[in-house]
Amino acid sequence: MIFKHYFFFRFELTIVTATMVQKYQSPVRVYKHPFELIMAAYERRFPTCPLIPMFVASDTVNEYKSEDEAIHVIERRCKLDIDAPRLLKKIAGVDYVYFVQKNSLNRRERTLHIEAYNETFSNRVIINEHCCYTVHPDNEDWTCFEQSASLDIKSFFGFESTVEKIAMKQYTSNIKKGKEIIEYYLKQLEEEGITFVPRWTPPVACKSESSTTHTRRPVSPAINIPDSATKEGLNNKEILNTSSSPSEPTAGTPDDKLDADYIKRYLGDLTPMQESCLIRLRQWLQETHKGKIPKDEHILRFLRARDFNIDKAREILCQSLTWRKQHQVDYILDTWNPPQVLQDYYAGGWHHHDKDGRPLYVLRLGQMDTKGLVRALGEEALLRYVLSINEEGLRRCEENTKVFGRPISSWTCLVDLEGLNMRHLWRPGVKALLRIIEVVEANYPETLGRLLILRAPRVFPVLWTLVSPFIDDNTRKKFLIYAGNDYQGPGGLLDYIDKEIIPDFLGGECMCEVPEGGLVPKSLYRTAEELENEDIKLWTETIYQSASVFKGAPHEVLIQIVDASSVITWDFDVCKGDIVFNIFHSKRAPQPPKKDSLGAHSITSPGGNNVQLIDKVWQLGRDYSMVESPLICKEGESVQGSHVTRWPGFYILQWKFHSMPACATTNLPRVDDVLASLQVSSHKCKVMYYTEVIGSEDFRGSMTSLESSHSGFSQLSAATTSSSQSHSSSMISR
Repeated sequence: MIFKHYFFFRFELTIVTATMVQKYQSPVRVYKHPFELIMAAYERRFPTCPLIPMFVASDTVNEYKSEDEAIHVIERRCKLDIDAPRLLKKIAGVDYVYFVQKNSLNRRERTLHIEAYNETFSNRVIINEHCCYTVHPDNEDWTCFEQSASLDIKSFFGFESTVEKIAMKQYTSNIKKGKEIIEYYLKQLEEEGITFVPRWTPPVACKSESSTTHTRRPVSPAINIPDSATKEGLNNKEILNTSSSPSEPTAGTPDDKLDADYIKRYLGDLTPMQESCLIRLRQWLQETHKGKIPKDEHILRFLRARDFNIDKAREILCQSLTWRKQHQVDYILDTWNPPQVLQDYYAGGWHHHDKDGRPLYVLRLGQMDTKGLVRALGEEALLRYVLSINEEGLRRCEENTKVFGRPISSWTCLVDLEGLNMRHLWRPGVKALLRIIEVVEANYPETLGRLLILRAPRVFPVLWTLVSPFIDDNTRKKFLIYAGNDYQGPGGLLDYIDKEIIPDFLGGECMCEVPEGGLVPKSLYRTAEELENEDIKLWTETIYQSASVFKGAPHEVLIQIVDASSVITWDFDVCKGDIVFNIFHSKRAPQPPKKDSLGAHSITSPGGNNVQLIDKVWQLGRDYSMVESPLICKEGESVQGSHVTRWPGFYILQWKFHSMPACATTNLPRVDDVLASLQVSSHKCKVMYYTEVIGSEDFRGSMTSLESSHSGFSQLSAATTSSSQSHSSSMISR
């Protein structure tokens, strides 16, 4: 356990801010030694440890041993001489800081749980820590260690911001010492000839347990230590283990917990706080996200993009996951074939790797007819092609990580601007480029390791002025721009790419298979109407269905449930208008669905349909019942949710036109209502939806609360409301 040298961290870090609760969660650290030998090394750290000079002394204030010696609980009062400015000590009125540490060793279960809290300044700062040593789940001769801490900062004499810097610096430099200290005492044991400690075995005749307790001074009782990943509302007693009730080891498998060696091998060198952010965000996703959990390296990209601010990273990651699900981006490489026009005239492709092992993408932008591609394909096809390139880049990063034996999470892009002219500044083409940049920046952060721009012509500054405001500051720092043949000199291409793989069109000897581009024949151009229909087709080529909702004509979907306690899940976008979402249950099947005639409303709806299931003679409460409270969804919102069924039968999901209520103080209609009634289109809504039924044992979301989160498409807010009486959970994002 790293408890002793954490004392300074606890004292200092708790002064960070007067309004925040800071949390830390370590990865799983593995000792390739048996649990009993690790315990022998650990006990040598008391009463003082020479590797932690600030650890002055520790006194045993309470101790318990079971008669069979399987259980050993010891409570110590630890004294530290903190390394803080003398003025700060004088103002605080203390020379030493005291902490209470409680160790609960269970030799039968082979676990050690350690709880610690501060005694000094406890009215200003609440510091809790929980550490545990357990047996590795896959190798009983190895030992796992985990640690979590929470800091509730009230105030500290107005020196909060000053001490914050000292705290973080001291913490990051000391947090990894715990493993070094254990290894130091392991080596000491080895020098003494102790390389094996036998496991505990029960005595032949075990009498009833009795305790031997002695107290040197009264201390406040030990308190439960909340884990850093604890959710609001979760009782701490459900998390912690006590000596009287030993629980299962908390060390997990690689599927649910991150190993420190795995992080270093596949994710790189992270600071302790960065490791903690990754683990906490990953745990949050496992507990709340219903869809596919992104890979660790992808989560890490979003954290890096927001400087490891968990709240900000979570917002953009949630938005991106919703976007990926809606447009089936995870399957784009397997299900979408680029049109032949793109294969022939898009002058870009993958080409080996750079000196750092990053995949190298070559784009001959100057040779590409952007206007012709947009006129022949449309904006959506170009965007989808760029998305497939990024997905391929993620796959190549994984492969190169395995090949080179080190983490590779980004790629290098080489852009040749030879041939760039005013034709490339065609307004619709620039508009398409800006949209592509916006989508890529939002959903593939920190994937560009380096951008080499070669042979930039005079017109380039004009293009750069247009696109640079849409590029993140951190991304712009990765740009290297060379005019003319400057890339051939010192500091040029050879600094980043091996000579053997420099493309032939840049003076190298390697044949590059990237298409040369050229002008797209005008015979391949399509009309604006054709491109619009193609764009609609691309957007609807997913598992989602499109439906129209009219005033007086809701759209309804029938789901038959055979087994109770199944889970109905839904995911829909309100593309136009405001709707009310309802869920009904009926014991009998409705009549075959009848499609509403769109002609009756004098409206055509490409890609949309309207199905009504509930017969007009049915009465609510007699023929069918409402199982969820109505949910009003505004135009532009995206809704994800679920409902746990209580009975078998027929469930009807309904999207109904939402009419604005008339003014409560008068019977006269409002001006807005009158104007809206004059427009037929105002009586039409459109939704794109997807539903699925899964077994409750396979469901990973919340089954007991209705949660709504409202946000803009560009940012996801954290506003959340809940209802304990509902059996569904929904996520709404505007």
